[in-house]
Amino acid sequence: MMRFFQRLGKSLMLPVACLPIGGILMGIGYWIDPSGWGANSMLALLLIKAGGILIDNMAILFALGVAIGMSKDQEGTSALAAIISWLTVQTMLGVGVVSTIMGVPVDKVPAAFGKINNQFIGILCGLIAAACYNRFYKTNMPDFLGFFAGRRFVPIMTVLITLVVCIPLYFVWPVVYNFLVAVGEGILGMGAIGAGIYGFLNRLLIPIGMHHALNSVFWFGVADINDIGKFWGTIEGGVQGVTGMYQAGFFPVMMFGLPGAALAMYHTAKTEKKKIAAGILLSAALCSFFTGVTEPLEFSFMFLAPALYVVHALLTGISVAIIAALPIRAGFQFSAGFVDWFLSFKAPFAENPIYLIPIGLVFFGLYYIIFRVLITALNLKTPGREDDNTTEMNIELSGSDYAAMAKAILEGVGGAGNVTSVDNCITRLRLEVKDRLLVDEKKIKDAGVAGVIRPGKNSVQVIIGPKVQFVADEFKKLI
Repeated sequence: MMRFFQRLGKSLMLPVACLPIGGILMGIGYWIDPSGWGANSMLALLLIKAGGILIDNMAILFALGVAIGMSKDQEGTSALAAIISWLTVQTMLGVGVVSTIMGVPVDKVPAAFGKINNQFIGILCGLIAAACYNRFYKTNMPDFLGFFAGRRFVPIMTVLITLVVCIPLYFVWPVVYNFLVAVGEGILGMGAIGAGIYGFLNRLLIPIGMHHALNSVFWFGVADINDIGKFWGTIEGGVQGVTGMYQAGFFPVMMFGLPGAALAMYHTAKTEKKKIAAGILLSAALCSFFTGVTEPLEFSFMFLAPALYVVHALLTGISVAIIAALPIRAGFQFSAGFVDWFLSFKAPFAENPIYLIPIGLVFFGLYYIIFRVLITALNLKTPGREDDNTTEMNIELSGSDYAAMAKAILEGVGGAGNVTSVDNCITRLRLEVKDRLLVDEKKIKDAGVAGVIRPGKNSVQVIIGPKVQFVADEFKKLI
């Protein structure tokens, strides 16, 4: 099971790497025009919309990344199947179709179906697509149906299986959503402790996209709290010292805590992988601090080290509870990053937002120490600590003739007819062969590679280095 989650986490690395720039662009645009969100500035509008291309479509990116990463040979058909699966769920469980099925007006459709566009559904669709690809990409058909054989059969089966999955989702999704709304309403009278429970659940539910249910209770109008609207004065009824209690406690975590976690993950990464880990973690930490968009950082370790994510949720709950108990109030219209913290000073119900800085520094230290201790003590596979590679990360190709290297490797493994599967990780070309006796390790090494590993009877791993993707691309062309 842990291997599955680690592989899932790695599959998310490609889409996660795209997200920080989107969050930063949106944050800058929001900084320029915080009240109009682009209505008062063409530059702000362009930045917000450009960033939204990635952030607003995060679930689709996750579907694509998971489908490609979890498929046997990372072939593009799995990505096409993921999009088909995604569109199937969004259509069949969308408000319009559900309205017709239930025979009620659109505005009477359960609120849960308005939140079907989330990261959990994206990951689910990616898994469905990958499973269909791995199972059906070699399916044979009678001659008269030959056009639909092989990879063309994958999208067909993806649609059918996704339709089957939609049936239980139709019944389960609103039940879970309504349950979480009821939980939110149940902790309203618990003061700071209730705020802390909300903060904990808010983070804990992000992997399945159901944090929206709780947010609708505390931030918006389900229970008439409207903490965001009242804090900024767009909705009447705010109470000084109370309004903002469900927002302020997120600032120490998003601005300081998660960047501290990123630093801990960088410091505990393997020496040969620090450069790659830094590329992911630094941009994600900056995005979290500046804009409060935390998904790029959270999804970088959420599945690779789920125990750490639970710790993160607990620390968030503690932060929200502490701030709610203190005379400190800040709020956000975008998220709990530096931009909204700075703008909070002018909000009508702001109270001592400057004190969030020293408290945030404490949480930076807490996150750093706790994450570093747990990562090393439990040998958690955070970015840069994966088992796939050892010391080959610093190996560079002696030349750039990737096609020649791929050709030599192919000859060394017995030719195209002997290769059944091609994949690659960060530094290794991973191959499956029919006949292991046809593999000539000396011939492979003569291609200029760093080494050859035989982890299984029919498995061959060729250590190439960080430029393995270029060799893998040429290798796939040859076969």
